[in-house]
Amino acid sequence: MHTRREFLATLARSTAGLSLLGCLRPSSLGASGGAPRIPIGLQLYTVRSLMARDFDGTLARVADIGYREVEFAGYFGRTPAQVREALARHGLRAPSTHIALPADDAAWARTLEEAKAIGHDWVTIAWLDAPLRSAPADWARVADRFNHLGRLATEAGLHFAYHNHDFEFAHVAGTTMFDTLLERTDPKLVGIEMDVYWVTKGGSDPSWYLRHYPGRFPMLHLKDATAAPERRMVDVGAGTIDWAALLTLARGQGTSHAFVEHDQPADPLASIRASYSYLSRLTY
Repeated sequence: MHTRREFLATLARSTAGLSLLGCLRPSSLGASGGAPRIPIGLQLYTVRSLMARDFDGTLARVADIGYREVEFAGYFGRTPAQVREALARHGLRAPSTHIALPADDAAWARTLEEAKAIGHDWVTIAWLDAPLRSAPADWARVADRFNHLGRLATEAGLHFAYHNHDFEFAHVAGTTMFDTLLERTDPKLVGIEMDVYWVTKGGSDPSWYLRHYPGRFPMLHLKDATAAPERRMVDVGAGTIDWAALLTLARGQGTSHAFVEHDQPADPLASIRASYSYLSRLTY
């Protein structure tokens, strides 16, 4: 099964020539009123093996479980028009998509055009290769590049975000890449899609970041972790993370979307069904 890096590399190649053209409702209020309850969506990377075999049928199954929002990680040879039509057919919307770091501004412009044609609001960088992140000087360059990409996305009427893993939490010279990105990127141009599992796996506290950087995390990835030291990835509700408390905090700090994900599920449909069932019963 492909790693995320391999998957995104394939995605970058496959999208280069594209032709352009839940029971939780986004409007429902949270437990204490105020900000809307965060809708629970699905990162389709979780079901990528099924999407590759049956794109339309897999979207139908996702919708049948109750998901109303999805986040893409590749389009499996479909054009933007075909993706948009499939979403409409199954009553789904896709606020975000995961993409590889563009080679240049021309590639970025094509990505933004395709994202607008599909109907995305966010374009989210999902991975950085090791040579781009080996030292603090690299982190600063990445942050500056993100500001540039975010400015171009804003000018195109879209939003830009970065999705973390655990490597951003390694301490070098008294700081981390995650902290550098938060401090050096412009909040008006760069959002962070916090992957709650990878923050936890990296030895940090997702709640601390939500409290100290309000408004910086418009999107979350939801997957659970077993207890330390293993912190193994499991379905939401099968681990140790206090999801009711975390989602209540995130809702008050400006998070608008949350996507269930499991990188290597034994049974993708059973995994996304279990996570949705657990989250749909939570009060937050």
